[in-house]
Amino acid sequence: MSKTSIFPDKTDKRDKREQIASMFNRISQNYDLLNHVITFGFYAIWQRRIVKIVHKANPKKILDVATGTGDLAIRLAKTNSVKIIGVDISTGMLDIGQKKIQKKRLSDKIELRECDCENLEFANNDFDVATVSFGLRNFENLPKGISEIYRVLKPKGVFVALETSRPNNNFIKFFYNLYARVIMPRLSNLFGSNKYAYKYLFESTQVFHDRAGLKEILRVAGFKNVHSKRLTLGVATVYVGHKKSSPE
Repeated sequence: MSKTSIFPDKTDKRDKREQIASMFNRISQNYDLLNHVITFGFYAIWQRRIVKIVHKANPKKILDVATGTGDLAIRLAKTNSVKIIGVDISTGMLDIGQKKIQKKRLSDKIELRECDCENLEFANNDFDVATVSFGLRNFENLPKGISEIYRVLKPKGVFVALETSRPNNNFIKFFYNLYARVIMPRLSNLFGSNKYAYKYLFESTQVFHDRAGLKEILRVAGFKNVHSKRLTLGVATVYVGHKKSSPE
């Protein structure tokens, strides 16, 4: 499978970071509802799996990278953490997230910032846990982004990532591709969303690293004890890696 970087709009001359920010700004108003509809509610179930893993690490400070509208950051508030910082490049998504956080009265615990996820504005060894939910495939330079996450984690810190993946079973893969190529864009149209955005999200999944490839990128960045778990017939995967015990 080619690892060629997929852009939301092949005719747009802007770099991928700018296109991604623009794309998510356009779909931000309908993103949460549509995400739950097109995943049949599994989106929330998958994120709760991350929360369980993070809870076991007993973190005090968490970084949620590519936080979007803050769904995962809000769920992570159920852990014993004192501070959760969510970062994203889309101001539209962050605006939605900020309203949700205020409504749930979590502003004292969760902070959202506009930030380039491949150039994190934090000091070395700053966070106990870092998370990403469906954001890795949107990175322009994935190894650089992973290295940045590794840098800001404390020694023995934990990285947990949720990402869409391709089913191994050919029978399941056929129906998955049919749904993603045909049905999902039509559903997005019903919600007045941008069908090209969801076309990109499907295509980016198809060219994204497989499980073995992504785990190797994590190891090259320095993570140890890297492992993954397939979810829901393999259409999503959760990855876990640990930073080394000695400071970098």
